[in-house]
Amino acid sequence: MTGTIGIAALTADEFAPYGDVIDAAREPDMMINRGMCGRFHDRANIDVEQGDGRTGISVFKAKARTLPYTLDMMERHPLGSQAFLPMTADPFLVIVASDHDGRPHEPKAFRTEPGQGVNYHRGTWHGVLTPLHEPGLFAVVDRIGPGENLEEHWFDEPYEVR
Repeated sequence: MTGTIGIAALTADEFAPYGDVIDAAREPDMMINRGMCGRFHDRANIDVEQGDGRTGISVFKAKARTLPYTLDMMERHPLGSQAFLPMTADPFLVIVASDHDGRPHEPKAFRTEPGQGVNYHRGTWHGVLTPLHEPGLFAVVDRIGPGENLEEHWFDEPYEVR
């Protein structure tokens, strides 16, 4: 093992270098539908490369993982951001890293609170979708289209996330 990564609570300030936290943690920005619905406005910057790509919504169903979790690979998407919106109220694990010479550097791990999602900035190194409970169902908003939009980095020595 390369080292151990502790898991922090997911906050907008701590996560800002890597992306956006999508939640309804404060008062709504506005009330709509005759006061029956609070709108939490513009929570994420969806960023996709122009040209043949477009923004799409997919549904992912990932197997639940257990802790401690072995982090042996990270990926990034150079052509667009990628948002993960859980379709259940269960927390999930979010792992991100800064870039150093085209490789992930100093991975960090966060645990979401129920009702939180994330949007990774374009080009941000992140771990794979890591639900901690079944059914692991997520709506994913990202770039759909041609081009090389996936880079993977496999660690020589994995990290242990606890």
